[in-house]
Amino acid sequence: MSRPDARGLHDPPQRHHRHIDASAPPRARGNDIACNGINVQGSTMEHEGVRLARTRDHSSRTAVRLEGAPVTNTSSSAYDKLDTSVAHSARLWNHLLGGKDNFAADREAAEQVLAFMPELVQSARFNRQFLGRAVRYLADEVGIRQFLDIGTGLPTADNTHEVAQSAAPDSRIVYVDNDPMVLAHARALLTSSPQGATDYIDADIRDIERIITEARRTLNFDQPIAIMLLGILNFVVDDAEAARIVHQLLDAVPAGSHLVISHPTREVNPEAVDRAVQMWNAGGSAPMTIRSPAQITDLFAGLQLIDPGLVTCSRWRPNGNDTTPASEYCAVARKNN
Repeated sequence: MSRPDARGLHDPPQRHHRHIDASAPPRARGNDIACNGINVQGSTMEHEGVRLARTRDHSSRTAVRLEGAPVTNTSSSAYDKLDTSVAHSARLWNHLLGGKDNFAADREAAEQVLAFMPELVQSARFNRQFLGRAVRYLADEVGIRQFLDIGTGLPTADNTHEVAQSAAPDSRIVYVDNDPMVLAHARALLTSSPQGATDYIDADIRDIERIITEARRTLNFDQPIAIMLLGILNFVVDDAEAARIVHQLLDAVPAGSHLVISHPTREVNPEAVDRAVQMWNAGGSAPMTIRSPAQITDLFAGLQLIDPGLVTCSRWRPNGNDTTPASEYCAVARKNN
């Protein structure tokens, strides 16, 4: 999962752009992405039966829209901002989950923490499993058909759109992240069912106004939306700012919408958690914080917590899975009015 960029909210606009083929894996070509020959030269073109249209948004970034299919919206070449010398949470998490989209700095940071906190691998897996159970509950039992997933992270098995559309093929999902590595892999998140839609927004979690504006291309904000904030608010270290982000998001969605949060705590192995956070914050990456269950519960103020309430990720509707306690806590809540 990806986190707010340590460089700040806004990078200067760039004039070069990327062309996204949602079906092709990326391969590096200079500072850009090669997309198996796909190149939008004019305003529209045809590729494998999908009509591609070039558009420009309010900040003059080029977007490539697959009409009737996904959209990706980017501000500069995917690899331009990629710093492989400093560990990044999305890539570290990818390593913990057994992925290959990470670099030496990410693996080194992960192994340093695992030396005294080996349960971190299990915690990462429990958090990912919680995402699947929460999305499945919302799509299957609640009937939610729209998901705004902020802090998406690198694609892996059972991404939000895959889980949601397996239950309801007409589900519409918007992913939000500002990690260039995630952006480079965005096509793996833009594989919607024909009945539904997916979109990707390159934005920082603190820029809620922009996120909402661009999400309206895909989501109907007059209908319930599930707001997914898994492992992201811990990178908003100021409590007031974290609360503002949540409240601003909730103000934009109607009654019947849901909020999903996972967040690290000190409830399991607190000394190791403190040491891990201290090590991470000293490494030059985006700083993070730990919150208590009471502080996390405060983020759900005014909402109806869904049973079993705020619990360790392994114990949220486990359905027979391993319930070993983990430091990641989570909850799902409903907006009633």
